[in-house]
Amino acid sequence: MAAGYAELLRTRHAARLLVGTLVGRLPNATAPIAIVLFTRAEGGSYSLAGALAAVYGVANAVGQPLLGRAVDLYGQPRVQLPAALVSALGMVWLALAGTGSAVAAYAAVVVAGLFTPPLEGGLRALWPGVLGGREERVHQAYAMDAVAQEVMFTVGPLLVTLFVALWSPAGALLALNAIGVLGALSVVVSEPSRAWRSEPREAHWLGALRSRGLLALLGAFFFVGSALGSITVAGVAYADGHGGQVVYGWLMAALGLGALVGGVAYGARQWAGAPERRLRVLVALLAVCYLPLMLVPGAVAMTALTALAGVFLAPAIACAFIVVDRHAPVGTVTEAFSWLVTFFGVGAAIGTAVAGPAVELGGTAAGFGVASAGGAAALVVLMATQRVLAARGRSRAVAGSAGAPAGVEASAGQG
Repeated sequence: MAAGYAELLRTRHAARLLVGTLVGRLPNATAPIAIVLFTRAEGGSYSLAGALAAVYGVANAVGQPLLGRAVDLYGQPRVQLPAALVSALGMVWLALAGTGSAVAAYAAVVVAGLFTPPLEGGLRALWPGVLGGREERVHQAYAMDAVAQEVMFTVGPLLVTLFVALWSPAGALLALNAIGVLGALSVVVSEPSRAWRSEPREAHWLGALRSRGLLALLGAFFFVGSALGSITVAGVAYADGHGGQVVYGWLMAALGLGALVGGVAYGARQWAGAPERRLRVLVALLAVCYLPLMLVPGAVAMTALTALAGVFLAPAIACAFIVVDRHAPVGTVTEAFSWLVTFFGVGAAIGTAVAGPAVELGGTAAGFGVASAGGAAALVVLMATQRVLAARGRSRAVAGSAGAPAGVEASAGQG
């Protein structure tokens, strides 16, 4: 398994682009917890802290597809780096001004969220060119990408707490965003990022959203996101009755570990057949693995069930990347990937909001029931749209990079 990923990372530019993207996304991955810790340190209420984090999330959801469309139109360096700088300045504004003025604090997080650079979608647009247009390697890179995300979202909160301990919540905000800008800079000055050009696109106000196949996928992953978001709340309710924060930490770590193991296993082999069909199987398995959580057994068994619930998450996400690439209209690849991030994130926020009342009305099992319902709804969407998804567009991985100059593809296997 590891050997396949190591071979990918030895490809010229691959390791730099992956690491640079992950580092560039650190401010986004850590923003919710960093904003909450900073607001509390400033004397703000939990309500204000939660509201600021939520507004940041909404602004981020709005900004990602808009900036993704701008990347497709104007290239990566002209959008990604300026966006990273403006986003970082928004967090600097928050760190220096504090939360004394609620209006200023909200404005700062809106700027930071809205201008978060779409590095995630940008990296996926670069993989075909970097890997020479070889479909099996691009698919493996998508799996590696999904695994790396799990690592980042595990390490990110630990970095926040470390920086807060070393300096302060304000210092953590400043340090994380400075690191994020350096990560974005590393990506955009690279040869693949500078050379990449989107394919010529048809002028249409809907952009990537005019693809029916993409809309079907986005609908499904809205519900996958809602399932994941609900688990974070139901997990808190479970931990309250089974040992407190330590148990909650184990549950969340098990969920991430399961996704990590699943992603590594998925990327270790080549898969035959249409990815749309494979995605239905993966989402079905994901939905089935959410069901046992409603049994709410003892802490050890619950940790094992939570790990099982995570196993098919990273493979489903990696497979979804392939489906996005096949259904995105010509010239909209970065925007299309950004829409997937947005729908997944909005779904997670909705799942979090729904799980709270569900726990209050029906207990912890009802909270995990929201996750089961989300998984089932995602599968229903994919089953109901089989014919739409079967009418695929094309595979850029086979055709080569989305508009990358021949020199980039030729150098993909060197060094």
